[in-house]
Order: sequence, then C-alpha cells, then structure tokens
Amino acid sequence: MEIIFGLVSGIVSSLGMGGGTILILLLSIFLNTEQHIAQATNLVFFVPTSITAIIMNIKNKKINWKVSKDIIIYGVIGAFIGSLISNYLPDLKLKKVFGIFLLFIAFFQIYEIYSSYTKNKKANNKGIKK
Repeated sequence: MEIIFGLVSGIVSSLGMGGGTILILLLSIFLNTEQHIAQATNLVFFVPTSITAIIMNIKNKKINWKVSKDIIIYGVIGAFIGSLISNYLPDLKLKKVFGIFLLFIAFFQIYEIYSSYTKNKKANNKGIKK
C-alpha cells in the first residue's frame, strides 16, 4: 500500500499539484495515521521528491530564480511559524484546519475553471456575428 501511495504522491507532486496533500489524505484515511504524523511524514517525503523536481526543472530552465528567492525566504519563516502552531493544536483540530484548507483550494479551483470557461465562451461569442 505504501508503495502505491509513494508513486501516486510522487507523480502528482512532480506535476506541481500538491502530492503531499494527497499523501496526507491517503495516510490519514487508509492507514489511519494520526494527523500530526501524516503531516510530518509528508514533510520528510517532500524533500527528496522536490529535489528531483527541482533538478528536472533547472534542466528545462523553468525556474524563475528572482521570484523563487523571496518565496523561499518567507516560506521558511512561514514553515517555522506553522510548525509552532501545529504543535499546539490537538489532532482533531488540525484535521479540521487541514479540511478547511482543502475546501478553500477546491472552491478556488472551481472558481478558476468557471471563470476560464465563461471568458472563453464570451470570446467565442464575440467572434460569431449574427
């Protein structure tokens, strides 16, 4: 089971779509792993998979180094703050926070798809003259 979870999460992660999020869900739901442990396991999983993706993206010249520098600096600060907060949250509350985060992402993605659809529909309608 762990091999399948690793493969699925690695593929999704290398596509830049949050393989760790899927890994946390898989560990929590199918292996009944405590939320804190699932999230910490995800962080350990993240290091080698992201290094692999970084190497491939450097090779393909797809990294904006100027933007990356700022994101890394503030991401490290945010990770430190987030880990402090996480340590004080009970498991059930951390699961709820994680669930709300996933819902937020889902709603945002649905909104983006809908906006893109309506924009394309308007553009296509302008091209058609009656």
